[in-house]
Amino acid sequence: VQLVESGGGLVQAGGSLRLSCVASERTFSIYNMGWFRQAQGKEREFVAALSWSGGSTSYEDSVKGRFAISRDNAKNTVYLQMNSLKPADTAVYYCAASRSAAVSTTPGLYTYWGQGTQVTVSS
Repeated sequence: VQLVESGGGLVQAGGSLRLSCVASERTFSIYNMGWFRQAQGKEREFVAALSWSGGSTSYEDSVKGRFAISRDNAKNTVYLQMNSLKPADTAVYYCAASRSAAVSTTPGLYTYWGQGTQVTVSS
């Protein structure tokens, strides 16, 4: 599965961005999907995840209430709506696909990764 992210950019604090991740395969609908981010000099961290059916979600505590993950299986696409952005959200954002039984926050359980898209939030 190839994953291609888009939608990153430069935004002022308090602003919004919507990231998209398009998968290359029609079997996209069987994968749990996740978003991760990696700030410069830091380890990759979990942001949000969504089950294959869309019925189960998980969020990192600092983004709860501000970010929302969703998917459109007909378009092979997963989204990350990011509102009330903060400078601390600045990072490269990656989407990933997993065949794990349940939604996971662990990068090692994701098999396929996109190339990442840069999000920069200015103060």
